[in-house]
Amino acid sequence: MASTKIRWYIKPDHSEISFKVMHILLSNVKGVFKEFDANIETREEDFTSAEIVFWINPNSLETGDTGRDEHLKSNEFFEVNRYKKITFVSDRFEKTSKEGCYNLWGYLTIKGITNHIKLDVTSKGVIHDEYGNDTAQFNIIGKISRKDWNLSWNDTTDKLGLMGSDEVTISCSLELEKLDDEKFEYESNQVMMDYN
Repeated sequence: MASTKIRWYIKPDHSEISFKVMHILLSNVKGVFKEFDANIETREEDFTSAEIVFWINPNSLETGDTGRDEHLKSNEFFEVNRYKKITFVSDRFEKTSKEGCYNLWGYLTIKGITNHIKLDVTSKGVIHDEYGNDTAQFNIIGKISRKDWNLSWNDTTDKLGLMGSDEVTISCSLELEKLDDEKFEYESNQVMMDYN
């Protein structure tokens, strides 16, 4: 018997996509992306079978400093006027030897540049709540080099607090809800983003 394909919806009010860069003075510059969405499909409830296509709107970036935000959106960084999406497409989701821990591999595209990355994932699996909803929570963390995506500008005067390490830490907290076909159509129409 063929396994059942399940589609999952990201609950944006219960999810966060953030990044962190170490500042030269040993403090962190943290940012969040306020707009994101994904197509996620699994076979049954086994997330090692997951097919994931994830979008982020770089123009939704917030760091708590308006000047810094505008600079990050400019042509010296994300070039949001030209590049409307940051995307991640998975190609492997595998269990590790530690309970509840996984490695997620895939292709991250920023500013038209694509690199293969690995993310560390923890999850307690699918929860069946008293309201009849099936949800799954994931914590995801990874480290990338910003130079690999030409995000390498540095102001030696550091007026905006951007000068720091090449390494960027990506951190995601996601809550997913299982959708039946009718609910999937409704939710997708409400939240699916198209920046083309």
